[in-house]
Amino acid sequence: MPTAEAANLGLARPPLVYLGSIGLGLLVHWFWPVQWLPASISVPIGVMLVLIAVALFISSVRTFRKAGTPVPGNQPTTVIVRAGPYGFSRNPIYVAFTLFHLGLAASFNSLGVLLTLVPAHGLMVLVVVPREERYLEARFPAEFRQYKRDVRRWL
Repeated sequence: MPTAEAANLGLARPPLVYLGSIGLGLLVHWFWPVQWLPASISVPIGVMLVLIAVALFISSVRTFRKAGTPVPGNQPTTVIVRAGPYGFSRNPIYVAFTLFHLGLAASFNSLGVLLTLVPAHGLMVLVVVPREERYLEARFPAEFRQYKRDVRRWL
């Protein structure tokens, strides 16, 4: 079977998955404003998670750029990156997206926003990440298999 041109040419583009899920969560919150945290800690926890997510995302993107490989999954990967955040997670950008979503759910103190993280993460776990890993294993067979043995998928 020939190797695909890029890891993610499908409709399930990760930023859109998370942004769509957050938008849906805010809509749910508009009609069903149920809180899930004590009000006194929701904003500090939410802000902390958002800041961690932004820092992780920036670090991950910089690491990819330094390695000379594109960030968007619809472009061909040129190298397996093992430096920076990719030394402890194979998907630090997706971890950042998840933390960002969780941080917004906490900041808005919205059970609706929190609950919409479940289908977004499920789509990533069941569709997006397996497709990307099949692509990377076909493109870099020995190197990616070793990377999978050395580094966890999430944390």
